Amino acid sequence: MEFTTQTSGEGNTRITLEGDLEIYHAGEIKQRLIDEVRANTVLELDLSRVGQMDTAGFQLLALAKQESQRNDTVLRIVGHSTAVREVIEFYNMVAFFGDPLVIPAGARN
Repeated sequence: MEFTTQTSGEGNTRITLEGDLEIYHAGEIKQRLIDEVRANTVLELDLSRVGQMDTAGFQLLALAKQESQRNDTVLRIVGHSTAVREVIEFYNMVAFFGDPLVIPAGARN
């Protein structure tokens, strides 16, 4: 799993995850997500380059969202890949995350 960090002119931080959001990388991803949520007032998590996501990956996203709420910070999940959309919809947790799921043109179910 690779993390790319960008900071906007407004001071918001965007992290792009590239690779698989699965149990095999859960330990490294968990600590990085928690650290980033705690360090940033507004954090955007771009998941457009996530190839596969399992239940452990979903749990990490839920943990990061809860941590942001606990710390009174903002965590936005943007750029949902097909794999991310499928898992979030499978668990019926779209409202929990509160981020719009945009389906790219040409995407099929």
